[in-house]
Amino acid sequence: MLSRLREQIWADWIWFPEGYGWADLTDHDGKVYPKTQDLWVTIPIALCFLVIRQIFERTVATPLASILGVTDKKRVRASPNPVLEPYFCSTSKNPTQSSIEVLSKQSGCSVRQVQRWFRRRRNQERPCKLKKFREASWRFTFYLVAFLAGLAALIDKPWFYDMKQVWEDFPKMPLLPSEYWYYMIELGFYLSLIFSIASDVKRKDFKEQIIHHVATISLISFSWLVNYIRAGTLIMLVHDSSDSFMEAAKMFNYAGWRNTCNIMFTTFAAVFIFTRLVILPFWIIHTTCVYPLTLYRPFLGFYFFNGLMFVLQALHIFWAILIIRMVVKFLPGNHIVEDERSDKDETESEDEDGGHEKLQNGHAQNGHAQNCHTPLNNNHSKKD
Repeated sequence: MLSRLREQIWADWIWFPEGYGWADLTDHDGKVYPKTQDLWVTIPIALCFLVIRQIFERTVATPLASILGVTDKKRVRASPNPVLEPYFCSTSKNPTQSSIEVLSKQSGCSVRQVQRWFRRRRNQERPCKLKKFREASWRFTFYLVAFLAGLAALIDKPWFYDMKQVWEDFPKMPLLPSEYWYYMIELGFYLSLIFSIASDVKRKDFKEQIIHHVATISLISFSWLVNYIRAGTLIMLVHDSSDSFMEAAKMFNYAGWRNTCNIMFTTFAAVFIFTRLVILPFWIIHTTCVYPLTLYRPFLGFYFFNGLMFVLQALHIFWAILIIRMVVKFLPGNHIVEDERSDKDETESEDEDGGHEKLQNGHAQNGHAQNCHTPLNNNHSKKD
């Protein structure tokens, strides 16, 4: 029964144009074609990337951070509190004002002290600047090397200049060694990102990043299985072209190099918008979605592949909006670029006015409170 189900799932008519099938991907006359079992190679490659990343971050990224002057601000740790800690861990890290007032009574702390405690406790869980720098350095290195290697592999290929040739002799295009390694390394890298997602810096677009990684892995894997490799290499090259500029901008941002950061981010924004919103939809997606209809009747694999392409394109539009918002923010005032997807440390001055107002309205409690700081004197507004 399972074998019959497998035959139905992998039926030729589902994944190939009429008249073609899996038999066309059988090696013959010295010509090699992609195979399903080849994808298993990406798992050890992904594990190797995880090991290489640890070595790179310790031996290259950390010394580089020191050279560029990346430093972490000393964070004041929240004092242990048997009432606030369980609420923070199990209920909410950002309690409402009414909840703060309730917690104030339960813990014996003033409203202002509870606000400060939660602010410091949230800061404790945010990744330090050095961790962000090391992660950005690793990704910058990979994206740059991958783009240059991909460009070297494709620069002499006819479909690099005439994209309609991605369908030349489809699906009987033999696999080239450069295409094999380009695919395996790219897929291995994205798998490594999935493996390390629990320890990597989590940003505000975390869910979108997960969707992107899953869609990218699915797209690369599927294009390998049905020999959409020529289109796949162009898609990977377009994606790698801008990512290195973004990671470089992050690195200089963490180092406090304002002008260099702004230049790198501006370059990234221009390359991203041109490659993801112009080249990808109007050249590559047009070649994979519109042009094939002049050659073949639509089939399920055609819809599946282009469906993943549209998912990626929707994410590109989402990120383009964030990028434009960032550009608008820093250009008029000439401020340093801030990654809108990242959480910033909350300073001791945040929420102070609201807390001080509560003190003046009689909600603060006098004296020393257990596991809290001494309440501030209401006769002045000095901040700790």
